[in-house]
Amino acid sequence: MRAPLGTFEDASPAADQLGLLPPPVAEAVARGWGDIPADRIVHVDTDPAIADTAAFVEHYGPELLDRSANCVVVAGKRGGEVTLAACLVLSRTRVDVNGAVRKHLGVRKASFAPMDVAVGESGMEYGGITPIGLPAGWPLLLDPAVVDEEWVLIGSGRRRGKLIVPGKALAALPGAVLVEGLGI
Repeated sequence: MRAPLGTFEDASPAADQLGLLPPPVAEAVARGWGDIPADRIVHVDTDPAIADTAAFVEHYGPELLDRSANCVVVAGKRGGEVTLAACLVLSRTRVDVNGAVRKHLGVRKASFAPMDVAVGESGMEYGGITPIGLPAGWPLLLDPAVVDEEWVLIGSGRRRGKLIVPGKALAALPGAVLVEGLGI
């Protein structure tokens, strides 16, 4: 199978690679969401040593910087309450944590969640967190630019491997909401 973007040598339907995905991601891919056929989600096998954005695009091509998105976990605090949420922005941008995230979550303070919290609560590896398979009840804040992409390269839940999905499919994920100005 040829990947819909990039020049990856090992691409296949994600539904055929469930064993390479962490349990919450594998369950979400197998279950599907919205009206997205499972075969439209593509898994590409990649080197975990170069999973971080800068190294990844240096190896696989700079054009992927505009066609890939990073998912980060944030923690919003108001009083004694902590709200965890995931944010997805194009890789060439960064998440506006103190503006768009704080305002959308209605919290006094927002910051990136500590690594142990992000990993422990999501069931995914740090550096591979994906919006697919997030815990129930988590808001998924999406920059509209991500959804506007025909195909988007995102994490697979592990540092090894990436998923390629239609941008519009991300807006159909549970808890997804478009937030203008999320990526700056």
